[in-house]
Amino acid sequence: MQRMRALVATTAAAASLLAGSGIALADQETTQHGGLDRFYQQKLDWKACNHKELDAAGAECADVKVPLNYAQPRGRTITVAISRLKASDKQNRRGIMLSNPGGPGGAGLDLMLVVRESMTPEVKSRYDLIGMDPRGIGRSTPVDCGWPVGSMLRSAGVDRTAFDANARLEKDLVTRCMVKEGPDVRHFTTRNTARDMDVIRGALGEQKINYFGWSYGTYLGAVYTQMFPQRSDRFVLDSAVDAKKFGVPMMQDMGKPNEAALDEWANWTAARDGEYHLGKTAKQVRSVVEGLIKQSARQPIRVGDYRLDQHVLPMMLFGPLADPRKNADLAETVRLLTDAAEGKPVQPSEELERDLRFVYKPTAEAQGSGQAAIMCGDTHSPRDPEWYWRNIQRDRAAEPVFGAFANNLTACAFWPEPVEEPTQVHNSVPSLIVQATGDTRTAYQSGVALHKSMTGSKLVTLQDVRIHAVFGNYPNKCAENTINTYFRDGTLPKTDITCRED
Repeated sequence: MQRMRALVATTAAAASLLAGSGIALADQETTQHGGLDRFYQQKLDWKACNHKELDAAGAECADVKVPLNYAQPRGRTITVAISRLKASDKQNRRGIMLSNPGGPGGAGLDLMLVVRESMTPEVKSRYDLIGMDPRGIGRSTPVDCGWPVGSMLRSAGVDRTAFDANARLEKDLVTRCMVKEGPDVRHFTTRNTARDMDVIRGALGEQKINYFGWSYGTYLGAVYTQMFPQRSDRFVLDSAVDAKKFGVPMMQDMGKPNEAALDEWANWTAARDGEYHLGKTAKQVRSVVEGLIKQSARQPIRVGDYRLDQHVLPMMLFGPLADPRKNADLAETVRLLTDAAEGKPVQPSEELERDLRFVYKPTAEAQGSGQAAIMCGDTHSPRDPEWYWRNIQRDRAAEPVFGAFANNLTACAFWPEPVEEPTQVHNSVPSLIVQATGDTRTAYQSGVALHKSMTGSKLVTLQDVRIHAVFGNYPNKCAENTINTYFRDGTLPKTDITCRED
């Protein structure tokens, strides 16, 4: 859930296909381009990307025109921005590989620049590598809710007064979005992004797509395989979402693994008390963290131009816990917050500044509005605030730091009902699912669950590693060899595989 490439790529959501054969027929009609020929047959205008890294790599970019609402193809159109790194091995070219970095709300135009670093020369030379800013995000037609903050994601706080205040904020965010974006915002969904991917396939003259996705991108990829199984070739789904839990249930599943990760980090930090002075035992370190949250409830903690309250402070811990290589960053952040809580003037680190900006400031690059449109527009969320409050209270003892975040309501509790029912993923499309046992964003069980739903898949488990997003992010020869072999030859492992830390 890649601000998760920055902070929060935090979500994932649940779903069920429309009952009976109706939705399957609708998907088949989409596959056959009913009323959509002008989109599938459009000629793309390739240009320089006006992006330093993409231009340096020789990429080219184009805008793909798609219908806002696929049920009304003659209505409003929007654009989806894509990039292309052409295959250099023309003789052995295998086609296109689309991608998504997660979020939802992650801009992915430059994703393949990162991912290809883990590809063998054989693999990256045989595919046109396609980056994409999904509808509503980045250079694509944006969703802009006109919010005074960057993100709807917050912790509930320590008591009922704080919970109620947050509920009022979330309701106000929805009101603002409906006024500024209107009913069109309801069409920025995963199912429509999957349809956009198929239009991209057609516009590029390809019969099938290959695909790589991190985090939410695994859900998008799984939805595509369900809607367009005959168009699905080699799919790698890394740090996977349980398609049945996209939305509120997946958020709830984040509590336990993040508390476990916090314990692991506290042990690491306690062993370095001489450097960070946060406690000589894990219990003492954890006590410092929990004390900071309580103090921020009494009075927000000033860090530079920001005031961290009980709703935001837990989220500043959430980001670094997804990667053990950021243990020191998190320790430095907690040390900084401790100093600030004691009244010392402090300035945020570069990474903390970025995370704070994402939450607090409605900057142009923020994912918040697009993330909300997808999360809230994909699945039904419980409407009764009491339901969320009961769950928060239930988990406070077991999840004292993250339970109030994982169980909290968001704008989705007040969002209009989805235009479509979510997709029930159950198919035999061959695919490779990659999952670390210590993943804090998409818990290990979610990868196992998607593996069971996609009966043609094989599961690669990265054992005893706390990481979210493996291929292209966390070097592991076993996982990389398995993925590269699949992309090169189309050969899945004969059985599920367990990889260990290098």
